[in-house]
Amino acid sequence: MKKGPMGAIKRVFGTLVFATCLILVTGIFSVPTALAKTAKEINSEVDAAVELFLQHVKGGKEFLHAAKGVLVIPNIVKAGVGVGGEYGEGAMRIGGKTVEYYGIAAGSVGFQIGAQKANLILVFKQDGALNNFRKSSGWKAGVDGSVAFIDVGAEKSLDTINIKDPIVAFMYGQRGLMASATIEGAKFTKLVR
Repeated sequence: MKKGPMGAIKRVFGTLVFATCLILVTGIFSVPTALAKTAKEINSEVDAAVELFLQHVKGGKEFLHAAKGVLVIPNIVKAGVGVGGEYGEGAMRIGGKTVEYYGIAAGSVGFQIGAQKANLILVFKQDGALNNFRKSSGWKAGVDGSVAFIDVGAEKSLDTINIKDPIVAFMYGQRGLMASATIEGAKFTKLVR
């Protein structure tokens, strides 16, 4: 069976697409190392992300105050063309003070194109969940613990009594909380700063 010029073009195109995706994924996951932030930079961004959260969420201040620990990862960059990834660095705060630094990384395959930034807050409501997270050498959402995303509309307020999940998450940007957010499969790794 003879393969014409169209077969060769398809093979070349397929190879180019594969190579482009490989370069993008490699670039997305190597940039964090090259652009690692200092502790001071992370803390400054965390402060700004918490302020933005408090502006958008009624009852947010009380909710965060009641937490056993709060992990804030500001400015998570999500980007992709077919194959995508996300990365960000943030701080774990207990009693309002930074105790550790963490990074989040995830990859995905599927229809996607573009880039965006978002802020993530993980609220640990139980000591056991917080301790398991902090002891882990690479905690993976959905594997090492489940995370319940909260989408509080403009007319609603957080109710700390009715939320029973041990780990609660909020994903938000400049315009407020994001609906249908997920971090399933994302890996959290402790950073040395």
